Amino acid sequence: QVQLVESGGGLVQTGGSLRLSCAASGHTSSIYDIGWFRQAPGKEREFVAGFRWSGGIANYADSVKGRFTISRDNAKTTVYLQMMSLKPEDTAVYYCAARTLIYGSFDYWGQGTQVTVSS
Repeated sequence: QVQLVESGGGLVQTGGSLRLSCAASGHTSSIYDIGWFRQAPGKEREFVAGFRWSGGIANYADSVKGRFTISRDNAKTTVYLQMMSLKPEDTAVYYCAARTLIYGSFDYWGQGTQVTVSS
C-alpha cells in the first residue's frame, strides 16, 4: 500500500505562483511512476506532470510546459509541483498519483488539493 497526501493549494492571482507537495509513505519502493493530475469543474481529469520513480526525465502536459516543474526531495518521500505564471484555466483540484505496474493505471491517489487562480 502507498499513501499520498497533498498540500499547498490555495487562492492566487493570475501570474502568481504556488508549490504543491505530495507526501508519499508506505511501500514507496513499489512505485513505478508518480505524477500530478488535475480536474477542473465539468471537465475530465487530466495529466499535468510526472516522472519515473527510479529517476529520469519528467513529462509535462503541453498546457503547463515552461511554467510547472515537478521534483522530488532526496529522501524520496515528497514530490513537489512548482507552479508559476498561473492562469485562471489552471484552476482545478490537483491530485498526486502513483502507479506500481509498468503497464497499469495509476492505482494510488491522494485526496486532492484545490488551486484557484483569480483573474
